[in-house]
Amino acid sequence: MTIILADVGTATLLLALLLSIYATGVSFLGARRMRPNWIASAKNTTFVVFGLLSLAVLIMEYFLLTGEFQVEYVAHYAALKQLFIYNLSALWGGQEGSLLFWGWVLAMFAAIVLVQNRRKHQELIPYVIAVTMITEAFFLILMTVVTSPFKLLDFVPADGQGLNPLLQNIGMFFHPVTQYLGYVGFTIPFAFAMAALFTGRLNDVWIRTTRRWTLFAWLMLSLGLLFGGQWAYVELSWGGYWGWDPVENASLMPWLTATAYLHSVMIQEKRGMLKVWNLVLVMLTFILSLLGTFITRSGIVQSVHAFGVSSMGPYFLVFMGATILIFLWFLFSRMDNLKEDNELDSLVSRESSFLLNNLILVGAAFATFWGTIFPMISEAVTGKKITVGPPFFERVNGPIFLALVILIGICPLIGWRRATKENLIRNFIKPLTFGILFDVLLFIVGIRDAGGLISFGVSAFVLATIALEFYRGVRTRIKQYQENPLLGLFNLVERNRRRYGGYIIHVGVILMVIGVAGSSFYKTDTQANLKKGESVTLRQYTVRFDGLKEVTRENHDAVIANLTVTEKNQPAGMLFPEKDFYPQQDQPSSEMAVRSTAAEDLYIILAGWEDDGSASLKVIINPLIIWLWIGWIVLISGSVIALLPDPREERALARVAGRERLISVSSE
Repeated sequence: MTIILADVGTATLLLALLLSIYATGVSFLGARRMRPNWIASAKNTTFVVFGLLSLAVLIMEYFLLTGEFQVEYVAHYAALKQLFIYNLSALWGGQEGSLLFWGWVLAMFAAIVLVQNRRKHQELIPYVIAVTMITEAFFLILMTVVTSPFKLLDFVPADGQGLNPLLQNIGMFFHPVTQYLGYVGFTIPFAFAMAALFTGRLNDVWIRTTRRWTLFAWLMLSLGLLFGGQWAYVELSWGGYWGWDPVENASLMPWLTATAYLHSVMIQEKRGMLKVWNLVLVMLTFILSLLGTFITRSGIVQSVHAFGVSSMGPYFLVFMGATILIFLWFLFSRMDNLKEDNELDSLVSRESSFLLNNLILVGAAFATFWGTIFPMISEAVTGKKITVGPPFFERVNGPIFLALVILIGICPLIGWRRATKENLIRNFIKPLTFGILFDVLLFIVGIRDAGGLISFGVSAFVLATIALEFYRGVRTRIKQYQENPLLGLFNLVERNRRRYGGYIIHVGVILMVIGVAGSSFYKTDTQANLKKGESVTLRQYTVRFDGLKEVTRENHDAVIANLTVTEKNQPAGMLFPEKDFYPQQDQPSSEMAVRSTAAEDLYIILAGWEDDGSASLKVIINPLIIWLWIGWIVLISGSVIALLPDPREERALARVAGRERLISVSSE
């Protein structure tokens, strides 16, 4: 039965590959030669590809959940004693399975796009099919030619190896899923951008059509960063959440360029500017999403997140290179259609601040990109790998991100086209004064670190500007509609979800800045070897070691330290850091213990122990760290608000599409 199903899975992938290539060619030629029946065939084929990949995923999940260890992939990532949820998530826990998941998600998104646009944008859809299906074909080539998820072993193991213990965490159930949804999601706006280039229909239609797709993909990448940071914080036991690891950087780069795109499209919609720039940003985001997949799977980087060495690196490089060249060819051929409708009226305007925002975001992405690939380049050229560590990224990106945060506060205070001196003074005086006074207060209470004072002062300034925006909007509604403040606030956000959802996202960013500043500038730690009954003190906390205990769990053994914590000589509870020993794993994994408050985290790691029962503990105090996680949650909430359907957006899209049809008819 296993062999038959594995053969079915392999055949399914091969058939999906052939149909993806067919759909690519038929949709493109059908549009060029105006053959509606060809285009209809390509649409139907897209749905069939989705069905075939769904069948392949179901077969693989059946193998993982029933322990069919003759399948090599199952033998590597599933195990009899592994929890159900981790056997389920083993689909994306390894290289072959994650490629299958990537391809399935792309096929699903392509099918959703066809359903959404079954009665509109028919001039763009054939080319959207071509781009999505050729991308699908690329991943299917990897699964059928390079590394098959349904490869069988010559024997049947009694049990599987299971996931790496570091991946057996609930955060890793969600992190890869959201990460892949983000990566794959950016294929859709890129496909529409290419369709606009192919057809020459380069107005706002493709942007407005894909705005929610872009925001969805950006939201998924945001969730991926959140889950990844939380996983690193609780699982890697080093007291941090971001280590500038190559795979971490690979997920950050498309997030930065997509953030730039989400801001710059507002200028094109409002003023008809930055048309070429927006197309380039969409292409960069798509390529950087592929780069993230390439870095994880090529074996060219060493990372706790990366898979092993494989031969698929050249395939990725060829596909990315070809994509860039084709994009540039069509971009330059359409330059006459991409002329700006307006010019920048003043350097002191919202347009210029948005443009500067874009340059900073792309600059941060480039700095991260260069620091990530430089070790690979140095090894290829000199034969020696030069490591680029966190200090480089922090020195380069720290000032860049600070400038970006400042701009978040400045942008709402500057009007479109041209800001007058009087307006600038009136808009800036209150939030700037608040930020300065807040820093003065912090200095008085004893906070003297320059980095912390700058970060907190800037954060106070930005929060004040956002609060003023909400206050002015609510006040206007109270005057016009006699609404109470709460109803006025609700209606204000509900009537302009994109704008005020964006402000809520900015609030989340500032809360994250506060968490990062607190944990970066004021983190303290100590390490001590303690016998039973002895204590270690760090600032206001005293941690007493009450001994070790051994526990046998369903799929691993654990050694747990019992700790009693007091804060300012008052009982503060007990903590239980541990080391876990999994079968077939040479090294134990650490599970830290944490006590979180609004002010700080007390974070304790069991580093080791001796035969006499003594233990080595590392104690860390991470100030304000909880605000990092709260900030992410606020950012995600704002994204959801901005993602909700907005009738005004639909009306604007209809107006632009109507104008396009009139121009098309008149030209004929």
